[in-house]
Amino acid sequence: MHQKIAIITGSSSGIGKAFLELIAGDKGEYFKTPFDEIWAVARRRDALDQITASVSGIKVVPVVADLSDNSGIKIIEDKLKEEEPLVGLLINSAGMGIKGPVMSKSAQALDDTIRINCSALSQMIRITVPFMKTEGGGRSKIINIASSAGFLPQPGFACYAASKSYVISFSRAMSCELKSQGIDVMAVCPGPVATDFQRRATEGKETDFNDWRKNFVIDPVKLARKSLSASVKGRRMLVYPFSQKLLHLASKIVPVSWILAFESKAVNE
Repeated sequence: MHQKIAIITGSSSGIGKAFLELIAGDKGEYFKTPFDEIWAVARRRDALDQITASVSGIKVVPVVADLSDNSGIKIIEDKLKEEEPLVGLLINSAGMGIKGPVMSKSAQALDDTIRINCSALSQMIRITVPFMKTEGGGRSKIINIASSAGFLPQPGFACYAASKSYVISFSRAMSCELKSQGIDVMAVCPGPVATDFQRRATEGKETDFNDWRKNFVIDPVKLARKSLSASVKGRRMLVYPFSQKLLHLASKIVPVSWILAFESKAVNE
């Protein structure tokens, strides 16, 4: 009998941790058939051990893997091939971004952003899909954490915004490619989320959003809850909250040149 599992990357903090805790405590609200295990993927062993110890009711398997390197993907791939589980859910929550002009950032920072946000996400789907065999007529789910930043180019946050645009486009294509295999793929596009992301994106200079974004910060647990509910319904995209729906609409009807002019002014002030 194959173990039915969920895999969550970036699970030691922020949005990934919120997903893990909700799934661990799920009593049928999201998934009628409970998971036997949750594979929690993150870089830091100490953070994974801490969250593993804090979660009860389900077995959480810590998987230490750095997704900015191909060796991290291989660790997960080898584990899948060895244990041959039934993967019912994959959540690609790992991500990174560095704020500031591209020319002020190191080649490593730019490369890591693209590797984690784009390459690792794509590779996680590639290695996981062969283990997403449908069981009892149910459908497997893939949730990719994108961002409303992916709707438009963003001066001062160019690499991150572009990488999230990739996630949106890739998720849409995968939802078509994998539909016939009984797999639903959804991209989640939130605005600012109350996590440690801002501190890491500003290299410790800011812990909170201090511009207009501070008025739109959302709770990661609410985002995770909305995402799981939308995924169960077979949605292909979730834009949350309402303020980001307006941004999504604006990205479709307002000329990009106008938006870039506004963004450039904001960056240079």
